[in-house]
Formats: sequence, C-alpha cells, structure tokens
Amino acid sequence: MKSIISPIKISYKNLLAAKFRSFLTIFGIIIGVAAVVIIFAVGRSAQELVLDQIRGIGSNLIGILPGASEESGPPAAVMGITVTTLKYEDLLEIKKEKNVPEIENAAGYVSGTAVVKYQEEELGVSFTGTTASYLDVEDTGIIEGRFFSEDEETNLSKVAVLGSEISKDIFDGDNPIGKKIKINNHKFTVIGTLKEREAAAFGISSQNDSIFIPLFTAQKLILGISHLAFIRAKVDTVGNIPLAKENISALLRNQHDIDNPKDDDFSIRDQASAVEIVGSVTDAIRYFLLAVGTISLIVGGVGVMNVMLIAVNQRIQEVGLRKAVGAKNFDVMLQFLIESASISFLGGAIGIILGIFISFLVYLAVNALGYDWQFLISIESIFVASSVSILIGVIFGLYPAYKASKISPMEALRYE
Repeated sequence: MKSIISPIKISYKNLLAAKFRSFLTIFGIIIGVAAVVIIFAVGRSAQELVLDQIRGIGSNLIGILPGASEESGPPAAVMGITVTTLKYEDLLEIKKEKNVPEIENAAGYVSGTAVVKYQEEELGVSFTGTTASYLDVEDTGIIEGRFFSEDEETNLSKVAVLGSEISKDIFDGDNPIGKKIKINNHKFTVIGTLKEREAAAFGISSQNDSIFIPLFTAQKLILGISHLAFIRAKVDTVGNIPLAKENISALLRNQHDIDNPKDDDFSIRDQASAVEIVGSVTDAIRYFLLAVGTISLIVGGVGVMNVMLIAVNQRIQEVGLRKAVGAKNFDVMLQFLIESASISFLGGAIGIILGIFISFLVYLAVNALGYDWQFLISIESIFVASSVSILIGVIFGLYPAYKASKISPMEALRYE
C-alpha cells in the first residue's frame, strides 16, 4: 500500500508545483471528454425526438414509398433519390376494399418549397400536396373552415389549408378564411386552418408550418410532376398490418407488371420497421460523431505525453536522488504513470461536469423552441468518458514513465 500512496503524494505535489502547465495539459482532456459526453447525450436525445415523431404518426399506419430496398434498409426515396414509380392510380387501387380489405383509408403525398405572398409580405414555406383523405389518415382536424374535397383534389382547384403556425405567420392572428394568397404566383383561396400538432423533430416536416393544397394542383401547377412522393395507408387493426402489406405488395406488382418480387419498384414500411431503420441510421451518425470526438481525446493524450516528457527532463536530478536512496525502476515508472493518469482523470472529471452542463443548456434551449426534448445522460457515457480519459493518461504516459525509470542515478546526480 505504501508503494502506491507514496508516488501519489509525490505526483500531487508535482502537479501543484506547475499549476499552469498542468492546467494546459488538463484542458485538452477536458475538451475531449466533454465532447464525448455531449455527443452521447445530445445524440441520444435527438434520436429519441425523431423516433417519437415517427411513433406519434400512429401504430396502425403503413407507408408505401417508390423505389426498392432491402427489408432492413431505407428506400431510395428516403436517401433523396427521385423515383417516379408510384402513381395516383396506385393510391386509388389501394383504397378499394376489394383489393386491400384491411385498409380503412389512404392518402397520397407530394411536397416542396414555395414563396407565399400575402399583400406586401413574402414568406418561404414548405407545402404538401395531398388528398381529401388526409384528415382521416393523419387523425387530425380543422379548427377553422374546411379541408378540400375529393373533387378539388383532382380538378386543379386553387384552395389552400394552412398549418397553425403558418396561419399566424402570414395573417398575424387575423381570420384567414376566404383570403387570397399567392403560391409561386398562383392565386389560392384559404379555406381552412388545421389543428395544432406537437412540433416535429429537426428535419421532419411539421403539419403546423406547412401549407396544404390539393394533390393535382401541387403536381401540375407547382411541381410539374405526375408521380407521388409516398402513400400512407391506415390499417383497421395493428394485427392486420402484415396481411395488408402482403396484399398491397401483390396489388402493386400487378399494377406495375412485376412478376418477380426481386424486381419490386416500391417499398412498404410499417411503424416498427420505420423506427428500426431510423434508429440504425441515427446510431451510425452518433457513433461517427463519437469517433470524431475521440480524436480530440487522442490529441489531449499527445499533450499529456509531451508535458510528461518535459517533466522527465526537468526532474532528472529528482529521479536520480530517489534511485540513489533506494527507489527501484518500478517505483519511478509508477510515479510518472500515476502523475499522467491523475492529469487525465482530473481533466475527465471536469470534462464530464462540463459536458453535462452544456447538454442541459441544449435541453433548455430546444424545449424553449417548442420541441419535446429529453435530457438524457447515460451512465454508459460517463463510464466510457472517465475510463477512456484514464486510459489515455496511462497509454500516453507509458513512454515518459519508461524513460524516467531508465535514468542512471550517477548520470542524474551529475546533471546540471
């Protein structure tokens, strides 16, 4: 026990004797450890926010997207690749009870961005072209006015329904019903305002800040396309989701003249598979960022090594004197290893506190923006950060410690 306590005391005194040098060394470790904690906390919180949005869509909904994919991988459309294989006629066939009896309703979607003008004000917004079945499929409602009808979804009607936030942004609290707005220089009449829904996660379009227009109007007048971005179908019961997926697959293969399932030009996803896919993608991003954060820890470790090598050169006489009075190579090596590990441990402890504090500030800021952001600090992240910080100190302290242990007492005592 004494062989351990004595080097610790000596290391502690040496750290205090060079406070500024010790602080500069510790600072690199602090940044690295704080980065690891923040990536773990913020990354996991962001992941949960996105997954909660998907879960909140409804457990009995399935999505049909253009483009084939592996069962465990994202469809091409999700990766930003434009695929035009899904049509309005596919939606009509899916909605027919004789084709897919498990489906209660389905809606088609396209989306884009546009400039909306009201009087002298202009605003860049996202818009969604959809069908009259949107309200039923999305389980939402209207607070003012009405939604567009089945006739209006196909006859190029220039009517618009506003999300709650867009309504406030454009009309500043005034009743928008019956008023005229321009979307990319096309005049639209506002016929309704949707109920407010929970704010969407980053990168996910929210009903609150979108404008909804009839599907064909969006396709023909605004986007100049004839395909659907995706279809969302509402299944009567969760238990019927697998059967509904099978029936939709058979129907679309017949619609698209596909004989071999390997040639499918569509993908069908339910909520569980969507959560799994998004979870795997966000996990990959988190671990990539974690790897980047680890680089700063390695840089901090190099700083520890440099400082310990300087310390060895500055304390040659001290080492020589210790060895002259009986200290063994192991004792000297242990002393320098403990000193480098102490620097890293102290930096790790401060870094953990700093990382938790910054993560909490992020939690407050994001919640203030209206998102349901969770403050998630895992024991795993703290354990990893503290363990890695100590390990960095030991690994990068090995060479300086070994070099110090090989100092000859005779040469050290003659050293000027």
